[in-house]
Amino acid sequence: MKNSSPIWDVVENKRHAFFDLSDRIWDMPETNYEEYRSSEEHARLLEQDGFRVERGIAGLPTAVMGEAGEDGPVIAILGEFDALPGLSQEAGIAEQRPLVDGGNGHGCGHNLLGSGSMLAAAAVKDYLAANGLKGRVRYYGCPAEEGGSSKGFMVRSGVFDDVDIAISWHPAAFAGVNNPISLACNEINFHFTGRASHASATPHLGRSALDAVELMNVGVNYMREHMPSSARIHYAITDAGGAAPNVVQARATVRYLVRGRTLPELLSLVARVKKIADGAALMTETTVRSEIVSGDANLVGNTPLEELMYANLERLGPPDFDDRDEAIARKFQETFSAEDVAASYGRFGLKPQKNQGLCNLIFPLNAGDGTLVGSTDVGTVSWVVPTVQMRGATYAIGTPGHSWQLVAQGKLAAAHKGMEHAAKVMASTALDLLLDPSLIEAAKADHKGRLGETPFVNPIPDDVEPPLPEKNND
Repeated sequence: MKNSSPIWDVVENKRHAFFDLSDRIWDMPETNYEEYRSSEEHARLLEQDGFRVERGIAGLPTAVMGEAGEDGPVIAILGEFDALPGLSQEAGIAEQRPLVDGGNGHGCGHNLLGSGSMLAAAAVKDYLAANGLKGRVRYYGCPAEEGGSSKGFMVRSGVFDDVDIAISWHPAAFAGVNNPISLACNEINFHFTGRASHASATPHLGRSALDAVELMNVGVNYMREHMPSSARIHYAITDAGGAAPNVVQARATVRYLVRGRTLPELLSLVARVKKIADGAALMTETTVRSEIVSGDANLVGNTPLEELMYANLERLGPPDFDDRDEAIARKFQETFSAEDVAASYGRFGLKPQKNQGLCNLIFPLNAGDGTLVGSTDVGTVSWVVPTVQMRGATYAIGTPGHSWQLVAQGKLAAAHKGMEHAAKVMASTALDLLLDPSLIEAAKADHKGRLGETPFVNPIPDDVEPPLPEKNND
């Protein structure tokens, strides 16, 4: 490492408890809004570490918040802990071997994400207390990032209203400041209702809801030629109306995920998709009802925060991976395609290197062209609070996202080292902001200037409730 910092020493002294937390969360992979054990593990460690803890914030049973410090600015550090379905995998081996057939797995590294963010918050807490400094640090444990949009519901409930700055990170192949580009999105169910009938004896009396779904899909596919190249639209038929081909299907549901570069672009695309659904219903003499399930805003960047975080990254240098870490990473690379590895470099604007298993550099600011991006509910937070994120190197270069290979690497020493590295950068960035209020003011001025004349519209309407499991709706 190039330099040292007292708060990095605090991170190092506290890291093992948070490595253990990350491993425990890996061992209990829970999906959207079902992260009861994971949330409680986070809450328990927050309490043990001296935070003031609130469970069930924003009306979300698995959302948790810990606060420490008094007076002064409020710095929020955002964490996640949800897993993905169908990615169960044994840890540490470069061979697909599920622990539970069809089970869940941490295929996006959120076991590391939440634990690393809490480690950073805990280090800031200890540093403020030891030095008698004013300021408050909050850890937000946010559930259901993978399609559940919890942060959007949290923004809507006002839990970020008094936050000055938000900081977060995400596991990745390379370390650097996140290029603040993502797609705004809405996930929408289209429920078609028709009329059942005998498909052979009286087909003329039936009105097929499944026909309506198929016609809608055809219409949206034709629309693709006439929408911005940055937009994305995906769909899945979630209810085909039954398995009997001799019955005209009286019901059918298709779920659409509509993505746009900006909130206005998204809202325009959603309106067009709804018109196509209405047209499909008209053609089939069925009715259609749309239901928004979730939604994320696009990320709003912040130059002062990004430059500050990048300065801390350069001061710290890349993660301290050793020869054993590198050898294990290369074993995993044997399971990737050449295209996987090339895409991993390209995403961060880097030239591919031969015989490199793990990150050994900090990728430059604004790296990559932003053409291949997804969506995140951190985007919604970034519209109401100046926000900055980093990417932390925790797995082999070329690891496909949402894959068994990513799950398998979630408890390796390299994952822990990358998590610690990210925690140090987030902690020192937060401390810089608390020690120099002018940095906060510069970030707020930048944020205000970016919003300009574009009003914030939460992509989750006020009448949409979180998609909680049925057992939570008693």
